[in-house]
Amino acid sequence: MPRPKSKSDPNLGALIRKRRKQMGLTLQALCDDAGLSVGYLSQVERGQATPSLGTLAQIAQGLEVGLGYFIATPKPADSLTRAGARPQFSLDGSSILYESIGAEFPGAELSCYLLHVPPGYASETVHHEGEEIIFILEGKITQTLGGQVFILQRGDSLHYSGSNPHSWSNQTKTTAQILWTGTLSVLQRKGAVKLPEMTPANTNGQ
Repeated sequence: MPRPKSKSDPNLGALIRKRRKQMGLTLQALCDDAGLSVGYLSQVERGQATPSLGTLAQIAQGLEVGLGYFIATPKPADSLTRAGARPQFSLDGSSILYESIGAEFPGAELSCYLLHVPPGYASETVHHEGEEIIFILEGKITQTLGGQVFILQRGDSLHYSGSNPHSWSNQTKTTAQILWTGTLSVLQRKGAVKLPEMTPANTNGQ
C-alpha cells in the first residue's frame, strides 16, 4: 500500500489531471494503462502522494507525453560519469534522491539511475512494459514481486519483467543505495516542459 506524503507540490498532480482531462480519460482508464490503483492516482492528482520516477514515467506514457513534460531529469553530457559529479535530482515531495547514470544518444534503450532510498520509504505497487534489474549497493531492500517477498542485501540483484506487479521498501534504519537499470521506453522520450518542482540535490548531506 503506497504511503501518502504529508506535503507535495500540487503542480505535478494538477498537470497530470489537466493532461488527463485534455485527453478525455477517466481516472480508471489512465490507471488501467499505467498499472496503478484509482485511489493512488487520485492522491497524486490532489498533491497528497508523490509517485516514484518509474511510476511517473508510466503515467506519462498513458498521457502520451515524455517524462520531461512533468519534470527535468538531467542526463550526463558524456557516456562517462564520475563519482560525485553525476547529475542528481529528486521529485518534490519524495524522499528519494536520484543520480542519473545513463547517457542520451541515438538508439539508446536503457535507462540507469542510482537511488538513495531513506529509511521507511515504501513504493507503490506497479506493473508496466519492459524489464528491470536492481542491484543493491548498500543497505537492505524488501522487494515484493508477483506475490513473492525477497530480502535483498548488499551485492544481491534481481532481474524481472515489468509486467509482474512489484514494489519495494526500505524497512531498516539506514539509507539504502540501489543501482536501477530498465528499458522503460518513456524514460527516453523528451518532453517540452521543464517544471520548478524539480528539486536540486543537497549533496552536502550525502
